[in-house]
Amino acid sequence: MGSFSIWHWLIVLVIVMVVFGTKKLGNMGSDLGKAVKGFKDGVKGEEEKPVAKDQTTIDVQAKDKEKSGS
Repeated sequence: MGSFSIWHWLIVLVIVMVVFGTKKLGNMGSDLGKAVKGFKDGVKGEEEKPVAKDQTTIDVQAKDKEKSGS
């Protein structure tokens, strides 16, 4: 009754692929990878993110209006 042999695992794998299909298994693997990556990014936290420099934006339309005197 001990551990399963390689043949047991292959039969289980074939049954899982028949039930779920290879496309569904591929999507589940991709989703799992994205979840792990998101978890790792969340664990890193805010301290490792680069600090953005203070950027000033200029409203071009407002600046043109000042020049034209409208």
